[in-house]
Amino acid sequence: MTTILRLPAEPAELTLPALLLRNTEDHGDLPALSWRTPDGGWTTLTWREVRRKAAVLAAGYAALGVRRGEQVLMMMGNRPEHWLSDLALTHLGAIPVSVYGTAAAEQVAHIVRHSGARFAIVEGAGELPRWEPLLTDTSNRLEKLVVAEPAEAGPHRTYGSLHASGGRLHQPDAFEKTWRETRAEDVLTVVYTSGTTGDPKAVPITHRMVVSNALSLDKVVALPDHVEHICYLPFAHIAERMLGIYLPVFRASHVHLCADVSQVAATARELHPAQFFGVPRVWEKMAAGVRAALAGLPVEQRAAIERMGETTRAHIAARERGEVPSPELETAHTEAKKGLAPLLALAGFDRLVWTASASAPMPLEVTRFWAGLGITIMDAWGLTETVGVCTANSPTDGFRLGSVGRPLDGLELKVAEDGEILARGETVFRGYLRADGTLEEALDADGWFATGDIGRIDDDGFLWLTDRKKEMIVTSTGKNVSPALVENTLKEHPLIGQALVHGDGKSYVVALLVPDAEVLPAWAAAQGIEGPVTAGHPAVREEIARAVQAANARLNRTEQVKRYRVLADEWGPETGELTPSLKLRRRAIREKYGAEIEALYG
Repeated sequence: MTTILRLPAEPAELTLPALLLRNTEDHGDLPALSWRTPDGGWTTLTWREVRRKAAVLAAGYAALGVRRGEQVLMMMGNRPEHWLSDLALTHLGAIPVSVYGTAAAEQVAHIVRHSGARFAIVEGAGELPRWEPLLTDTSNRLEKLVVAEPAEAGPHRTYGSLHASGGRLHQPDAFEKTWRETRAEDVLTVVYTSGTTGDPKAVPITHRMVVSNALSLDKVVALPDHVEHICYLPFAHIAERMLGIYLPVFRASHVHLCADVSQVAATARELHPAQFFGVPRVWEKMAAGVRAALAGLPVEQRAAIERMGETTRAHIAARERGEVPSPELETAHTEAKKGLAPLLALAGFDRLVWTASASAPMPLEVTRFWAGLGITIMDAWGLTETVGVCTANSPTDGFRLGSVGRPLDGLELKVAEDGEILARGETVFRGYLRADGTLEEALDADGWFATGDIGRIDDDGFLWLTDRKKEMIVTSTGKNVSPALVENTLKEHPLIGQALVHGDGKSYVVALLVPDAEVLPAWAAAQGIEGPVTAGHPAVREEIARAVQAANARLNRTEQVKRYRVLADEWGPETGELTPSLKLRRRAIREKYGAEIEALYG
């Protein structure tokens, strides 16, 4: 359990501004926010400096015309202007709303119309083409843009000038009076769902819901005081809103902004964090990097690491069963951890006390790989509508690898007749926000929310997810197939980095497969193959064929992949196949590779 810092009010009455004041009073000299400088170093603000910046910015936004209760949109990366503006707007009683940087122009227009926003803060020239036309569109209320990059602002207000005006206009008494008018039941933020199908929906989240979730999380997560967090997911995603803004304020911890997701592993190697949260694709990519490093070691050294891995996996398995490891296993585990420490230090993971994953199903093979290095990834599950985490595994309260844990305090689950998971509790929202400010109720008469996920709850209360209800494949013979199950089984071979299976309304299942570009060179070297190796190399094709065959041997007849296509280009958010949180955009992939998929049924 994490140490709960002084709470400046009853938990049910706490607001984010009250917690930030507590941080200034009790932990003012501790680091709060760090970001990269052009020379590769770090700039850091303490909690006292953060609050001063928020106060100055609040005066600047108030002078711009921002009013209590209105949504202000932000489309920026993980940069200080985004983080600090979020806190400043909250202190005004306004509602900061982050928009995915990958959102299409149509989605941006929908959010602008739906929110009624008059102001938006954007990063620079890359965002302006999606926002400037809306300034003259009479179907919305957008009036002004603030631009973070001064050289790219053009005729628009710059963040720097707004900050400067705030410095001139800031009145401490007015600032303190304004934030104290905020109540725990007020809306803290609105999160627009990613909109992979249809228009994004607006989920209102209150101060009370966030604080309740933070208190429940700290009961199952043991972290050092003022722990650091590498912040790399978009703030438009509920996971990073909690992990990168709200929990750090609640815990007075230290946020390191990582503006480029491709630099996450390098940042971890530099910082050696005590906690690390990775979506499955990040864990997969880092595992590929470690495997590549291992492949270059002498055979004897690799064998020694594998023996140590067997010990750490046995230790984790004993804890998973709720057993106290035997003295012999405990001793062997201590020695194995010492032996693995230099390897973990190279990855920056030698200080880890808590590691977690969420957002999409984690391939069990990846979890087992990290377990072999002594790292137990605590899978969790939740939705925007549940303020992020709803269930979690815990190193202290119990875990089951492959499950997503048990419900947090204040939440309860049940399974409907069709297998859909229903949730009810303090952090479950009431409904989606309509454009007129009213709520579209989303709960049934007994307060249950249908999550859209399919799964089961075992006798010990652990939740095991199967797939998203809307993504389940129903073949032409009426059989149900979980695409995530088949995809993760395929990806158990390290050479297969990404996979999508298809078969809805068809007589059999097919797959699109993408080799892992980081694993390919090491695999080729181990096979004695010289020169560049691509997805089209005959040896790669043969190995992938064996991987598919091995996966099929573990799947039932309906789930087995009958035909597949190997693709050369890795999928990513920038090319449209992945969401900003690195989940598959299934419809986008099916549309992009429609001809290839149809050919597999030819």
